[in-house]
Amino acid sequence: MKILFVLNDPPYGTERSYNGFRHANAVGKMEGIEIRIFLMADAVVCAKRGQKTPDGYYNLEKMLTVASRRDASIGACGTCLDARGLTPEDLHVAVHRSSMEELSEWTVWADKIVVY
Repeated sequence: MKILFVLNDPPYGTERSYNGFRHANAVGKMEGIEIRIFLMADAVVCAKRGQKTPDGYYNLEKMLTVASRRDASIGACGTCLDARGLTPEDLHVAVHRSSMEELSEWTVWADKIVVY
């Protein structure tokens, strides 16, 4: 089964992206499941390299690392990155600059789509 997760919210301030990564990582452990994660709007900041959070507080960069180790493809909307002044060099190594065209391809590819 192929599942696409689309995240929209910022990494901190709400828990929607946190829960989206928790969900994607839990599903990614399952046998025969392939996941892709698309970050758009403020969720592109989840891919920012070098996040430092207080001890005991979740860290979206670390959660993204877990997803990438489970072979998840992770794309970040290029228009959304530009609007926030983020360059490919600012991003976690597992995240690539993506587009609405790729999101459209991933949408057709997926058996299920989960939006956070």
